[in-house]
Amino acid sequence: MNYLRWLLSGLFTLLLYLPVLAQEEAVTTTGRKVLLYQDGRWEYLNASLTRSIPNLELPRTRPSERVISHTGYAFLYSEAHEQSRWVAYELTAEETQKRFERSDRFRPDPKVSSETASDADYRRSGYDRGHLAPASDMGWSEQAMEESFYYSNISPQEPSFNRGIWKRLEEQVRQWAIENEAIYVVTGPVLTDQLPNIGSNKVSIPEYFYKALLHYRNGKPKAIAFLMPNAASKEPITSFAISIDSLEEVTGLDFFHALPDDQENRLEQTVCLPCWTAGKSAPEKEEIKERSTSGVSTQCQGVTRAGNRCRNNTRNESGYCHVHEGQREGANPANNSIQQDANTYQQPESSGASVQCSGTTKKGARCRRMTRNPNGRCFQH
Repeated sequence: MNYLRWLLSGLFTLLLYLPVLAQEEAVTTTGRKVLLYQDGRWEYLNASLTRSIPNLELPRTRPSERVISHTGYAFLYSEAHEQSRWVAYELTAEETQKRFERSDRFRPDPKVSSETASDADYRRSGYDRGHLAPASDMGWSEQAMEESFYYSNISPQEPSFNRGIWKRLEEQVRQWAIENEAIYVVTGPVLTDQLPNIGSNKVSIPEYFYKALLHYRNGKPKAIAFLMPNAASKEPITSFAISIDSLEEVTGLDFFHALPDDQENRLEQTVCLPCWTAGKSAPEKEEIKERSTSGVSTQCQGVTRAGNRCRNNTRNESGYCHVHEGQREGANPANNSIQQDANTYQQPESSGASVQCSGTTKKGARCRRMTRNPNGRCFQH
């Protein structure tokens, strides 16, 4: 009898505490996974595990700016330039598996109330209708593929650029999405005042294009950016790698601002090329390895708009990275890309004609980049 009383007492105690032991998973606003207990207690499930943050790919916008979303990407449209200031999306490994072919049906974007560019603007202009979010990144959905041909996702690009190094960068981004399960992509033109334009809608012709990339899974986040002139180049894509901070200086945009401050500061101030290829098989793995291990790399001597020393590393003999090359002694002031306000930076004055750079590479060959700078030199020379 005493044994039965003891057993019932123990069972009652267990039932009393069962609600306290019950738990469920949740994710905080900063993307960390936690366990919630019914008695109000909570704890981090794994402090080293980073999780998705809603809309992490979207740059910071002003209250007056309207972000428009399609099936595969979101964008901020610039009516003044008749193209998007940026296009942002998450690209997963699964989404790199193409299920639908290109539609090649370019058309105005019905979601842009002020109307976009049209076929007539590009006809006989000499420029390609260059995708910002590549059609090949949207092959996972028929609708996403069709929407990638909206003119809100198109910018005028030199044919040799669009079909050359820009395409190589797009292919590398897809490879990184496969290797890293998923990455966030922000891409667009650098839009400034007084750019040349095409068509009756005066579609601006950007001199530079960029991509900002972020991997934020498996507790090992990393970020990198690329800034490329709208011109042919046979250089490896890694030649155009810069930090997110440097890209923000050039574009006036605030990328990945939803990250916790300590992570944002750490990720955006450095360029870690090996971080993106270690142990992987990427199209330009050997180029990245060579660049990261050969020669002497030093911190750029340039000064940012905020008055801080640039955190980019460079092997340029001048001691300045390509973003701050114009700050070196004796440089043409027109090449100083850091002279900008909060939203834009001053582009070198365009001569209208694109010519091959007269600079010389380290191997003694003539630079193959094209430039419109009046001094005949590209941004690296």
